[in-house]
Amino acid sequence: MLEFNYSLDYKTIDFRQHPELYRIGRGEQGVLMVEPYKSEILPDWKFKTPEIARQSAEAIYQRFLDYKAQEDFVGMDMARKFLQMGYTRSRRYANHKSGRKYAKDSKTVLPREEDPIKAESARIFYEKWQLAKNDPDYLRLADRHRQLYETA
Repeated sequence: MLEFNYSLDYKTIDFRQHPELYRIGRGEQGVLMVEPYKSEILPDWKFKTPEIARQSAEAIYQRFLDYKAQEDFVGMDMARKFLQMGYTRSRRYANHKSGRKYAKDSKTVLPREEDPIKAESARIFYEKWQLAKNDPDYLRLADRHRQLYETA
């Protein structure tokens, strides 16, 4: 797997027009960089309460399905990344009220304070993230994308 390419000029590239430039990378890499998808999905990304998280995860998953209907793999992958990020950020706030895992020295892990509301938000995002990342069409299109564009 090729790493996400951070050297591109993300402010000028339309990845819908140039999917060949997109690299899947690991996890959430590039989630806040790849346009026009970032601008399409980001307004829906919220996790403050379970109800807000449910609406957000549903909206983002619907975008995933819309991109899937168009066989737009980059859009599908970006929606998957936003769902994953909804999970990881909710979990961080569920574990650490401030959202900070480390103290200012960047070495000391702060004590965990479980927030059941944020934990429920994380669970909601996790379910949709798993649906997206295990979708057979997503997996097929990811393989095709790697074969076409990510061969080293």
